[in-house]
Amino acid sequence: MESRARIFLKPPVANPLPSYWQNPKSPLANVIEAEADTTTTPYSYAIVGSGISGTMIAYNILKSQPDARIIMIESREICSGATGRNGGHTKAASYRSYLAHVEELGKEEALKIARLEYANIVETHQLAKKLGIRCESELCTTVDIIYDEQTFEKGKKAIEALQAEATEEEKEAGEMAWYQLYSGRGLLEADFHVARQNSNPAVGEEEWVHGMIEYLAGRIHAYRFTTGVLKECVEKGLVLCTNTTVHDILPPEQPRENEDALWAIYTDHNTILARNVILATNGYTPYLISSLQGAIVPLRGQITAQRPGPTNKLPTPLPTTYSFIYRDGYEYMIPRPLDDGSQHIIIGGGLGRLPLSGASEYGTVDDASLNPTVSTYLRNSLIGYFGAETWGESTEDDASKRIVQEWSGIMGATADGRPFVGELPGMKGVWVSAGFNGHGMVLCLKSAEALVSMLLDGARPVWFPESFWISEKRLERVKRVGFGGRTDMKTSGD
Repeated sequence: MESRARIFLKPPVANPLPSYWQNPKSPLANVIEAEADTTTTPYSYAIVGSGISGTMIAYNILKSQPDARIIMIESREICSGATGRNGGHTKAASYRSYLAHVEELGKEEALKIARLEYANIVETHQLAKKLGIRCESELCTTVDIIYDEQTFEKGKKAIEALQAEATEEEKEAGEMAWYQLYSGRGLLEADFHVARQNSNPAVGEEEWVHGMIEYLAGRIHAYRFTTGVLKECVEKGLVLCTNTTVHDILPPEQPRENEDALWAIYTDHNTILARNVILATNGYTPYLISSLQGAIVPLRGQITAQRPGPTNKLPTPLPTTYSFIYRDGYEYMIPRPLDDGSQHIIIGGGLGRLPLSGASEYGTVDDASLNPTVSTYLRNSLIGYFGAETWGESTEDDASKRIVQEWSGIMGATADGRPFVGELPGMKGVWVSAGFNGHGMVLCLKSAEALVSMLLDGARPVWFPESFWISEKRLERVKRVGFGGRTDMKTSGD
């Protein structure tokens, strides 16, 4: 795994696989706005990356400084990276990492992380409603279907520990520490439509459901949400520069007097000057900042949109989202209601079915291709989890129509499992919010808020986890320990 973390990165590929979510494309997809001033006039803020992180950073700056001069630079189309290619899931699963956070960081910090993840989910859906963005935003419950007894027992232990530290209000239905557990006879009584045994032929051993855990989550069309927020920013003056790859960020060749932290951003086409540069580039960040090589590592994920069989017995739409958790990994799944009254099922994952927890998928930025082993597994995953009768396929023709679309995307995995947020050590005026380990929809919105608070006021919000801030000490520590892959692929407490 360590060798994969040392692979020299390239910029985003020019021809990624089409994403299910980017049809139709936003009118902003390929906008390059005309410069109002000469290119020698520096911007106050240059944001590299147009996903949910970059967009929310722009949104928060403009809330505080409506007249701020900001440019957003994107290598491909707007929102063409992880945000526009994800699974549409706003789900934290905070209990899964809670015990590991307690052991490493202490109870106070572990609880702060869980609270931030919950707030991020709720506030994402609140913002969609506030701005009137039609993005299929829906808060709902989710259920973890667990196929490994040890993993379920550790999950119960983690929930007990989390609830022991939470307030009474946080344990109420739908709140941060509310969990419903099902085991024994409860498995038979709970109606989540799954089969008791996973029948996916790509799984080499028997897997039976050992337990289920229900709690609050949500689903959202992340591409529409993000481009909807971005539209608000453009109306307030944000300048867009798409199809423009940034290759380097350096002090300008001719520094100006009295210009604090002025940077030159070198792209394919021009050089852009800015007083502050903010990198919202997730897995691609080490391409621009070599000191982050091995601290943030790109990781290719894979997702499918599938069509249930014509005789399926699933409610439309399914009222909950799902994760299917086994000994070495998990899949994540949401229903997507369609206008004709049917639904597509979006499921991604499969890394845990590969050797060494998917080591082959680290270090690559190639979202123009698929891993064929993951494809075979994911294509059979839903009929395996729900069972042939519930899934409702009766002919080979039904099975051939199962896959609506399949695509990949690049995540940013970090050596300690937490994002890097803040001003880069030794680079005054260069900021980063990246490395979300596939959990950007429950971390990016609040991380952007915290970064902008630090950027504009010099203040670290008390609600933001200290362990998320970037520092020289933290970078030295993660490089000393080395990269072992995503920590969330391991069962909680390991």
